Formats: sequence, C-alpha cells, structure tokens
Amino acid sequence: MSGIDLSTASRRNSPPAYAQWWVLTLRTIAPSLRNGEFGLSVIAPIFFTVTVYLPLSGVMKDSIPNVTSYAQFVMPMILLQGAAFSSITAAFRAATDQVEGINRRFAAMPIAAWTPVAARMTANMIRAVITTVAALICGYVIGFRFYLSPVYAIAFFLVALLIGLVLALIADVLGSVTKSPEAVSQAMIVPQMFFGLLSSGIAPDDQFPGWLAPFVRNQPISQLANLLRALSGETPTSGPPTWSQVAPGLLWLALLIGLLAPLAVRMNSRRG
Repeated sequence: MSGIDLSTASRRNSPPAYAQWWVLTLRTIAPSLRNGEFGLSVIAPIFFTVTVYLPLSGVMKDSIPNVTSYAQFVMPMILLQGAAFSSITAAFRAATDQVEGINRRFAAMPIAAWTPVAARMTANMIRAVITTVAALICGYVIGFRFYLSPVYAIAFFLVALLIGLVLALIADVLGSVTKSPEAVSQAMIVPQMFFGLLSSGIAPDDQFPGWLAPFVRNQPISQLANLLRALSGETPTSGPPTWSQVAPGLLWLALLIGLLAPLAVRMNSRRG
C-alpha cells in the first residue's frame, strides 16, 4: 500500500459535490418542514408589522418628510426584522450540528468543507425567500408600493435575499462556536433588538439624541434600510437611486459576505 493516498482515493470515489450538497440540503430542509420553521418565516413579518407599524403609524406620519406614508418608510425594517428573526433558526441548526459532532464527522469525510455550509445556506435562503415575500405582502396591505421601474423592484428583492444571506452567515458562525443551541438562539435576540431599535429603520436618525445620531446613521442596519428605500422609491415622483444612496449599504453587504463566508467554512471544517 506504499505510495497510495487513501484520502485522495476516497475523494475520487465519492459522489460529486453537487450530489453531496443536494443530499445535505434535503437533510436540513426535512426537519424545517416537520417542525413548522418555514411557517415562522411567514409569522415573523406579520408580527413586526403589527407590533411596529400599527402603534407608530399615527405618531410618525407627520414626522418623516419626503415619504408618502410611514408604511413606505418602515417597510425595510419590517423585512429586516423578519429576516433577523428567521436567522435564529439558522443559529439553532448550526449549533445543533456542532454539539452533536456532525461537523467533525463531515470534516473527516471525503466531502468539500464548503458543502455542509452551502447546504445549510440553501435552506436558509429558502426561508429568506419566504420571509421576503411575506414581508412584501404585509407591506402592500399597509400601503407600501414600488415607485420605480420593475428593474429596481427586482434589485430590491435580490438585496433582501443578500441581507438574509448575511444574517444566516452570522447565525451559522455563532452557532458553530457555541455549546448550547438554546443559548445561542436566545443570544441572537439581543443584538437584533439593539441594532434594530437604534437605527433609522423605525425613525429618522435626526430624531435621536445628537450624541447618538452618528452611530444610528452609519450602523449597518440603517444603511441597509436606506438602500432598500432607495430601490423602492419614497414617492411616486422619486427618481432612480444615486450612488451615494446605495453605496454604503452595498459595501456593508460585500464586506460582511466576504468576511463571514470563509469564516463559516473554516468553522465547519474543524476536526477538533
């Protein structure tokens, strides 16, 4: 057996990567169908529409200039909070794989390190699609509209999915370093509330105290909300978004995906 690389031979005889990805994706989706996780992806945007829009619409309608309605202003936040809530499931799933030793087993098997992560991300993106569609339906019920061309509406949808991917990657990384799926699920709520409430997603940044406004204005949730508003248009006469409106949000997305995707793969490929 001298000169034979058993690892190489095993990989050569293993199924192709796309087949491994598909099998692992089905493994991740099956429990979500059984326990109603996909249903939570619908409930989350409804919950945030009821708890954010209904109490604040009467108070905020005259406080936000250059927007047709508070629904138009708050719609990105409903979507963002719905996606953030759905990402709790991603953290729980990654933590479960880590605690049960599944990641270690995958790392020792003849499969690419990115395959388990890609499978979990596929399931997470299915949830992101469901959440985005549910949020848009909620938005249309309360008065949100796309005021720009269909091209920008499609861009809005794609950006929403990228945001869902970023949140899922954050959840996957956190879940992969924890020893308690329940603890990481609970821990995910705190930063969501912190960055969500201290953002310009619910109220303009100039309504926050002067010492806090710079943080509110420049943190990623605010910039992503601004990006989505620019792609949907704020009034029927809104022009196409400018580079200054979309660049900060796009840069945040590119930076976070560039950092988190390799980190998620690295965490998954650990053998110890």
